[in-house]
Amino acid sequence: MTQLQPITLLPARERVAAALREAILSHQLEPGRELSLKDAAQLLGVSVTPVREAFQQLAQEGLIELRPNRGAIILGLDEQTIRDHYELRAILEREAAMAVCRKNADLRRIRNAFDMAQAALARHDSTEYGNYNQAFHVEIWNAGGNKKIAQTLSQLWNGLSMGHKVTREAYAQISMAEHEGIMEALEARDEQLAGQRMDHHIRRSLENVLTHLKVEQEPK
Repeated sequence: MTQLQPITLLPARERVAAALREAILSHQLEPGRELSLKDAAQLLGVSVTPVREAFQQLAQEGLIELRPNRGAIILGLDEQTIRDHYELRAILEREAAMAVCRKNADLRRIRNAFDMAQAALARHDSTEYGNYNQAFHVEIWNAGGNKKIAQTLSQLWNGLSMGHKVTREAYAQISMAEHEGIMEALEARDEQLAGQRMDHHIRRSLENVLTHLKVEQEPK
């Protein structure tokens, strides 16, 4: 195991946007619900400032509609919107992983995030695993060397893409196994395999979210 170091996380506004994006994609925040800045800040344990910035970002993505002095309204999402989101992520994340191999980039920070995620999972700390899961991806984006790709991916991040009736820990186990395959490909400097495994990782997440959405849409 490498010597553990502090992990790199997204800026506060991006973490808030990611948490809200995850909740919208998974229908934890249902279409039509009103969400005030204050309520969102209290829910996420942050100040109002990053929530306000996150609201602006999510409004540009068409996930929410801003209401003057009233916060926002959650908008409905269809399957195509979700597919578009994940397919863009898959294209960019695949390229980032391939670039890491192509450029023979330093893997120490990626390995560090991977090891810390593995340790969190061994402690059955699936909540903390979420942070290290994010850090693993962020370090790959950064090591890929394309700042525009890294910036775009940070704006698309949506956390753990859990399916229907899957516990957080069970999902973390699936995600960690896929990360292990990606890590092996990166360390082998196998550009094509790293890209393929990352692509599979993101598209499997897409199917999880679509399964959850379809269950939510079934007649009660």
